[in-house]
Amino acid sequence: MEHLEAGALLAAWEAGLASDDGGRALLLHGLARPGSEAGELLSVPVGQRDAELFAVRRALFGARLEVRTDCAECGEEMEFEFDAGGPGTAGDVPAEPIRVEVGEWVVEFRLPTPADLAAVEAVPDDRARAALLARCTLRSERGGQDATDRPLPEHVQRRIAAVSEESDPFADVTLNVACPACGKTTQAELDIASYLWAELDAWARDTLLDVHLLATAYGWSEPEILALSPLRRRYYLELCADA
Repeated sequence: MEHLEAGALLAAWEAGLASDDGGRALLLHGLARPGSEAGELLSVPVGQRDAELFAVRRALFGARLEVRTDCAECGEEMEFEFDAGGPGTAGDVPAEPIRVEVGEWVVEFRLPTPADLAAVEAVPDDRARAALLARCTLRSERGGQDATDRPLPEHVQRRIAAVSEESDPFADVTLNVACPACGKTTQAELDIASYLWAELDAWARDTLLDVHLLATAYGWSEPEILALSPLRRRYYLELCADA
């Protein structure tokens, strides 16, 4: 990912400061697919997008992620490492509609996209799954008769959810963490978009501080400073500190 140079990262960070979580995820995904339009990015299955965000994260900050969560049983604060060394690629996600047969029901559906999640964000939790499924269902039959406009029974919805998870596993990365204090297991969801944004935010603020210090000391412009390798930039900063 040679295109992930400092100037592009700072531009994405600057735009993200005024965005919500969905806008920031879109900006981060744009780093994985430079030149892509927003509509194209919003139509990518969520798990495929997240796999590409993991690839961006590995390119920028490495494969090891430090994760913090609280034990659901005793409240103990836990910190552990997660290896994101190779989750999924674009080829892992089915490009064609997925067909599910449950009893007399036959359903064809597509995997949810960021646009779908945004569309049902305001729907109450007890109706969100049905609303999301309605957006993603392409065709349904019951007993050989068209039933696309009819609500799907609960057992069919559960089967579709299970097949969707199998087909797009990185749409929901959930870690099982054993508490060192009480021994109970807690499930921790890893939202790679939020995690990567927090890291990019910290990196950008540190980088701008470096630019400020070097520009003050040497009179260099921001592009000149960003063109320096991280090693050379750190060496010049050490010289400034020793002066």
